[in-house]
Amino acid sequence: MEVPPAPHWYSTEKGTVINVTLIPSSFDPKADARALRAAMEGLGTDEKTIWQILTARRSAQRQRISVEYTSIFGRDLVQDLKSELTGNFENVMVSLMRPKERFDAVALRKAMKGLGTDEGVLIEVLCTKTNQEIEDVIRDFKEEYNRDLVKDVKDETSGHFKKMFVSILQAHRDESTIVDEDLVKADAQALYDAGEGKWGTDESKFNEILVTRSYAHLRQVFDVYATISKKDIYGAIKSEMSGDLEDGMIAIGTVMSTNCCVTLLYISVDCVYSRPMYFSKRLYKAMKGLGTEDDNLVRIIVSRSEIDLPEIKVLFKDSYNKSLNEWVHGDTSGDYRDALLAIIGPE
Repeated sequence: MEVPPAPHWYSTEKGTVINVTLIPSSFDPKADARALRAAMEGLGTDEKTIWQILTARRSAQRQRISVEYTSIFGRDLVQDLKSELTGNFENVMVSLMRPKERFDAVALRKAMKGLGTDEGVLIEVLCTKTNQEIEDVIRDFKEEYNRDLVKDVKDETSGHFKKMFVSILQAHRDESTIVDEDLVKADAQALYDAGEGKWGTDESKFNEILVTRSYAHLRQVFDVYATISKKDIYGAIKSEMSGDLEDGMIAIGTVMSTNCCVTLLYISVDCVYSRPMYFSKRLYKAMKGLGTEDDNLVRIIVSRSEIDLPEIKVLFKDSYNKSLNEWVHGDTSGDYRDALLAIIGPE
């Protein structure tokens, strides 16, 4: 089957297109809708045509394709994909069709639904968000499920871990770029006194400072902390806390720096990791060892594909000596692998 060509502005160097201007004549959602229907009609399914189309379109364009699909055929595209596809490949295609504004809400609900809670997903989604993004996901969660996200998180977590998330969900972080040097010194000393400087750990002080202060402020706090302590802030968190709370604190820390100068956590006393570095670590964790955390792999690659996947790819290769493409190629197979590699783009 002939696949409608990708728009000529499509850049495979960045996976799914980011920061480009749509040229109307280069994108034909009707043609895409017809090609997708033909790929699923009759006996058998043409999986290659499906992933070639959906991985070559932006999220907003995929929504236009979905509308045209329903208009032309009177059918729901996502339901047809679920009916015709299976397994991890289905997960990728359905994830691509999910509106961006619903993506995080769906991930959070899935992480908390049923027995047990996937705290790693809560950390990944909530600890890396701006105030506006947190407010958006609370609203989207309510619209999608008619549920209160704050209440659900409270019900599914406990202790200081719960307190940290309740604080984050208030969306009250200072987002200014002005830094008070006296407050920087006071916060650095307060963190030391709450951890290394006392018997036991005052997690509430870590929570108060790391969740409410601006990223610009915290970068300087971390620098000053390193002059007070024998450890950097990550070393302090590692030694003073454990488990999910530690992971949450580290996740907050990893979105604060625009100058990622090292590749291993806890080594440098003067470096705070960037958001792309955090996600590169999450991808590595999803694939290292026996087995693959496929849900995490799909969610991160799809959700970051129009945000910072190019940076994640660079940092991943610098950190783990093999490209993200090589890792994905080795850990996946078939149309599932081909679809993920198409989103990631070439090395």
